[in-house]
Amino acid sequence: MTIDHAACLDQLIKDVEERCGPLLEPVERALRAVPRHLFIPAVARTSTDTGFNLIDRDENPGAWWDTVYQATEPIITQVDDGATDLRDGSWNRFSSSNSAPVTVADLLELLLPKQGDRVLEIGTGTGWTAALLSHMAGAKNVTTVEVDAAVSEQAAKNLAAAGVQPHLVVGDGTAGYPERAPFDRVHVTCSIYQVPYAWVEQTRPGGVIVAPLETGFGHGWAVRLVVMPDGTASGRFGAGASYMHLRSQRLTYQPEPDVEPARGTTHVNPRTIAEAPAGALLAMRGMTGLHLRVGEEDGIHRVWVLNPDKAGERAMTLWEDGLDEYPVFQIGDRPVWDEVVDAYFRWVSWGEPGQRRFGMTVTRDEGQRFWLDSPDSPLV
Repeated sequence: MTIDHAACLDQLIKDVEERCGPLLEPVERALRAVPRHLFIPAVARTSTDTGFNLIDRDENPGAWWDTVYQATEPIITQVDDGATDLRDGSWNRFSSSNSAPVTVADLLELLLPKQGDRVLEIGTGTGWTAALLSHMAGAKNVTTVEVDAAVSEQAAKNLAAAGVQPHLVVGDGTAGYPERAPFDRVHVTCSIYQVPYAWVEQTRPGGVIVAPLETGFGHGWAVRLVVMPDGTASGRFGAGASYMHLRSQRLTYQPEPDVEPARGTTHVNPRTIAEAPAGALLAMRGMTGLHLRVGEEDGIHRVWVLNPDKAGERAMTLWEDGLDEYPVFQIGDRPVWDEVVDAYFRWVSWGEPGQRRFGMTVTRDEGQRFWLDSPDSPLV
């Protein structure tokens, strides 16, 4: 079939702008200069409301091309770290992808590298964002690190086909890449729970780090940090941004201890906590350090509050129609359910601020801390 590539790009830009507003000129130029289809394998999967659909360029080229140029479609290119074939319907986790263009554009506008900037990318993936960064900053200035050798090898082929040659590295991006530091921009294309201080250390003062931060409460959020002369980095949260996790920061929650939980009750509908707005979720995470998980089965909704660092500190509550109060099952001495409830109502007392009023600061000694409105107002 004959494909009008220019028309595909026009439609992609139009769709992105309908959702994000007019694109900044450097980002639009990059999107037009680096066609996405050059970085998508012939067989891949999409994650949509209708399931995890297979797309096959040879069997159904029309569907493949339509999906590749959908603004909101992340395209899954690897599962189970390559141990399971994409055609196999049984897998445990997605492990590499080409991110949705709307999210890619949003993060690039936060980063906004200029020609000549030294850029470090964490997570090469298919190579598409490395190519976009190369167009914006110059390929010789872009270093992109990928932990998976097979993924990096395919990205190199994709980049060569697109006529772009950034510096590719196979390794754990957690350590950054000191050999080519200092960097003006650090672009993170995988979800993280903690900002490694190595990234701050390798970014010059005034440089920018943009990453999707996974809070453990609801969706991940883009965060833009500016590195200060004193070696700290600070900045605010932006729009939602959910990515696959940095492999060295993947969480595996420990099984629930084989102990009898203490039973209590709460008058607060667990749905109030589970479906709280973004600002509340950031406040609860920042004040408690805990994680929230939600599940539903047979019409009963369960909410777990977990300490990711200590399996013996957790609580579970549930909601269903018709209850006047809700059971709470607590394990451990730390009252984790009460803590997130208290944090939620502190957020209410502040006037229910939205997520863009929250930010975070990263330091060498204290790690990362959340704040409201100003780094001088930490949540804890």
